Amino acid sequence: MPSALFSTPRPEPSHVLPVVGGAVVLALALPVFLVAGWNVGAWGLAAALWAAVHVLDLFVARARAQTVTLAASGVQAFALFFKSIGLLAVLLAALAADRSLALGAVVTYALAYTFELGLSLISYFGTERP
Repeated sequence: MPSALFSTPRPEPSHVLPVVGGAVVLALALPVFLVAGWNVGAWGLAAALWAAVHVLDLFVARARAQTVTLAASGVQAFALFFKSIGLLAVLLAALAADRSLALGAVVTYALAYTFELGLSLISYFGTERP
């Protein structure tokens, strides 16, 4: 018997709370980098990547809202692929240039992304089913 938790669709919640949560994690990471004497460029790279991903998400959401066809789903799938490959390419380039820069950026971005994902899941599964 399948669980009703995953089988009942819910409306898509707002993305504002998860984005703000990710931004708070990034903002709290900056003083840690400054006090610990770590490479602040790593924090800057993580923050720039995080911002670029959200700008791309904003453009995709606008395109999806204007067109409710199969093409909008294709654009969304391509954007997800592009974000993943773009992040990987930038982080691999940073790794080739400076290991400490890449490590700091990966850890900082991963913390912000994980917190944001957790808030997204809580806001999705915390809503009432129709």
